[in-house]
Amino acid sequence: MTELTNILPSMATVLQVIMIAVKCVIIAGIVMNLPIILVWLERKVAGHIQQRPGPMRIGPHGLLQSVADGIKLIFKEDIIPSKADKIVFIIAPVIALIPAMTVFVTIPFGDSIMIPYINQEVTLYIADFNVAILFILAVGGISVYGFMLGGWASNSKYALLGSIRAAAQMISYEVAFSFAAIGVVMMTNSLSLVDIVHAQDGWFTNWNILYLPVGPVWFCIFFVAALAELNRIPFDMSEDEGSLAAGYQVEYSGMKFSLFALAEYSAMVSISVLCVIFFFGGWNAPIPGIPIVPPVLWLIGKTFVFIYFFMVIRFTLPRYRYDQLMTIGWKVLIPLSLVMILITGLMRILL
Repeated sequence: MTELTNILPSMATVLQVIMIAVKCVIIAGIVMNLPIILVWLERKVAGHIQQRPGPMRIGPHGLLQSVADGIKLIFKEDIIPSKADKIVFIIAPVIALIPAMTVFVTIPFGDSIMIPYINQEVTLYIADFNVAILFILAVGGISVYGFMLGGWASNSKYALLGSIRAAAQMISYEVAFSFAAIGVVMMTNSLSLVDIVHAQDGWFTNWNILYLPVGPVWFCIFFVAALAELNRIPFDMSEDEGSLAAGYQVEYSGMKFSLFALAEYSAMVSISVLCVIFFFGGWNAPIPGIPIVPPVLWLIGKTFVFIYFFMVIRFTLPRYRYDQLMTIGWKVLIPLSLVMILITGLMRILL
């Protein structure tokens, strides 16, 4: 009987596993459905910038337009080119989506809350890895393989050129993106996202964006590299409608096309959350206790500011030429990142 008791998991362990499963389901549900809201919001932002109302017909103020578009994509004919590599063509959107979703395993949306009925403290994150930044860089970079494989498997010159551009762009900007993450590690002395937020506890003067003089520079490097990693204007050369029709996704339709869009919006949300966690205090209020707002709402509010900023940039800036895109990555961001690593290291030693 004693041996059986030792083998069986304790109630605390079972409850912990159940809570992790519940958190996974909740986060997956939110991330999978968030693009419905973001697509509507982006179309509204585009409409107001271009002095037009945007979608207005389906639902009040067009709120149900994205739902109608989703239903249309579900029932739309799924076309596969006759000379395409069918297996790779089918799995490429999944390869693009899964890493973008997996990144949320390590992202904390708050510290912890107490559930009154079961008297159990629950953390607002699935896992607190002590190498969370390395996990994000490693897993997040896999998404580009979905874009590359999708373009190659389509058997189209436009799709192939788009996938080649996506690969070259990822190589160019992943270095600067990783260096910016190294800068955050140097400022906070931790690879854990939870520890990075706690290092910015207190007043807003403790936020990494105000870690003068290097904080604002690291943020600019991270933000520009993130724009390029997301393949959004002004860095969307892999989907250039003017010269490549739609780039790597030109032959996709129906739900496969929507999976690529879902991967893009999921990545935009995760990058926005990382901007807040790395540089703007995470779930910390600018002034402790004033006003009294739940920490998770602070994180959500800051994140949506960055999401809105990404949308405004898309409909404000022109697209770079390809040589300009490469010049910014190799001749500006990477050398600047190396200089900033040296300066940040000297500050950590001397101050």
